[in-house]
Amino acid sequence: MREGYFIKKNKERWQRYAESTEDPDEVAKRFTYLVDDLSYAKTFYPSSNTVKYINSLAAKIFLSIYKNKKESRNRLITFWTAELPLIIRRHHKVLLYTFIFFAVFVAIGVFSAWQDQTFIRAILGDRYVDMTEQNIARGEPFGVYNSENELIMFVEIAFNNILVSFICFASGIFISIGTIYFLFRNSLMLGVFEYMFFQKGMGFKSILVVSTHGTLEISALVIACTAGLIMGNSILFPKSYTRMQSLMAATKDAVKIVISLVPIFITAAFFEGFVTRHTGMPVWLNLIVLGGSLLFVVWYYIIYPIKVSKRQHAPEIE
Repeated sequence: MREGYFIKKNKERWQRYAESTEDPDEVAKRFTYLVDDLSYAKTFYPSSNTVKYINSLAAKIFLSIYKNKKESRNRLITFWTAELPLIIRRHHKVLLYTFIFFAVFVAIGVFSAWQDQTFIRAILGDRYVDMTEQNIARGEPFGVYNSENELIMFVEIAFNNILVSFICFASGIFISIGTIYFLFRNSLMLGVFEYMFFQKGMGFKSILVVSTHGTLEISALVIACTAGLIMGNSILFPKSYTRMQSLMAATKDAVKIVISLVPIFITAAFFEGFVTRHTGMPVWLNLIVLGGSLLFVVWYYIIYPIKVSKRQHAPEIE
């Protein structure tokens, strides 16, 4: 639709969202809709002031979640130690399906690049491939990670990763199809990226270097897509609820899961901006960072939720 009609259609709702509310359900709903609007606006009107306006509204709500001074310190602790793990446990089956989708899509990327060499440039772009080949010729295959100032890279990467995760999540409103599309696109790029380095005999090195930050980054992407599928599946399979009731309940869970990823994306951005650039690190140090990141994700999002669920006799997975 034209931008003018898009603004006219949503202006009244945006103005209402600009007013504060204490209802957590309403906050979750507003945030979900605004991220959805932001995704649409960035796609069709990328240089418009509309994008900036919607982004400012979403940022205001996002910050209000963290600045809620009425929440006690104990409430904040129980959110991370009990409430969130139980939510994750309820949706473990969706997390498993999302990971399977991710693995299959990565494999498709590897297989496609193996079958057709032009596929690499089609997915990654000529500019990136040429730059990588030039770096390899200079003996710096991963020079892209130390081409900018550390702090600038950290801020840019953190913001971009958080934005991408919210878009992947919000796209689930399109009965999960939008989330699956973004998961497919990002997984395909990862598969092609790794094949490109394996083809040049640098596969193991690429895994060590990229996984310094990529373990957290990729895991968080899969979990963000899980949140999107939770929301989308609630529309497709409302069970005994109305579709709106099912959507509202699922959205509350999904938003909390996505918010839990913000610290992970910030940590991954720190690693990418300040640590990954040291491509000559000892292998044992790379393995410690990689293994530690993987252990954290597996423990907090898989093992710990099961323990909390058993301890509190919570309902099994839906």
